[in-house]
Amino acid sequence: MKIGNIDLGKYPVFLAPMEDVTDPAFRLMCKRFGADMVYTEFVSSDALIRSVNKTTQKLTICDEERPVAIQIYGRDVETMREAARIVEEAQPDILDINFGCPVKRVAGKGAGAGMLQNIPLMLEITREVVKAVNIPVTVKTRLGWDADHKIIVELAEQLQDCGIAALTIHGRTRAQMYTGQADWTLIREVKENPRMHIPIIGNGDITTAEAAKEGFEHYGVDAVMIGRGSIGRPWIFREVKHYLNTGELLLPESPEWYLDVLRQEVKESVERLDERRGLIHVRRHIAATPLFKGIPNFRDTRIAMLRTESVDELFRLFDGINFTGADEL
Repeated sequence: MKIGNIDLGKYPVFLAPMEDVTDPAFRLMCKRFGADMVYTEFVSSDALIRSVNKTTQKLTICDEERPVAIQIYGRDVETMREAARIVEEAQPDILDINFGCPVKRVAGKGAGAGMLQNIPLMLEITREVVKAVNIPVTVKTRLGWDADHKIIVELAEQLQDCGIAALTIHGRTRAQMYTGQADWTLIREVKENPRMHIPIIGNGDITTAEAAKEGFEHYGVDAVMIGRGSIGRPWIFREVKHYLNTGELLLPESPEWYLDVLRQEVKESVERLDERRGLIHVRRHIAATPLFKGIPNFRDTRIAMLRTESVDELFRLFDGINFTGADEL
């Protein structure tokens, strides 16, 4: 599968763009575990053109994580056009436009999935961003605004006509947010549309190797994208790639092996930021990891891990975990 001239191989698996999650350290870790392409946190076009330091820092990428995409969002044509040019200077492999973020502070202001209520503006922004840069431009969006407005089949053609190089579809509406089950039937309908010729990337509820394979075999997508299923579980890419390449499920490692991965994630987060900010950042991964699921009487330990302000204290808590009774990963 190719996006522009970028060859991503057979059965490519991508790390989704996620705010406060897909920082450089986490992207590199997912890349080491087999992610074929990674995406930055999404970048506000408004903040970017105003040179807000926290936003411009999100443009930091390195050669080890390539191919890498930088994703931007906004609601104004000129602002998005200018932001795209700034992003291109950071030399990502791909520029992605976010028309899918459902959170109120983004969609409620007309950006992200909010664009699903203003398709003419969405298409104008897409056309202008494509014209503004010389790298492939892709789009990530949802099925529609709500259950009564699932417009993705027609919208996919319209976006393709704007010149995008690939389209990622999250199998939920904006109204669903992240609730319920992702519906991939319309993703398949887009893929089977004979007028579509760009790659279609499926997103939503890819939390197992089997689900990833189903995305390829049953729904026919060109690539799958893993989002929340990777938080606290970067090794999911290793599991998925092994299953796609061999047809066999990867045997689970020992709990200590997974715990060592989390330790490394903590260390890299602290090295990138500092001890206080690094621990705050990585707490989301520790809270979400399935590694501790099923451990009896674990509540107090979990709370202590999420409150600690010291790496040494966190690792002492790690060392004291008894995995007897934990669910098998």
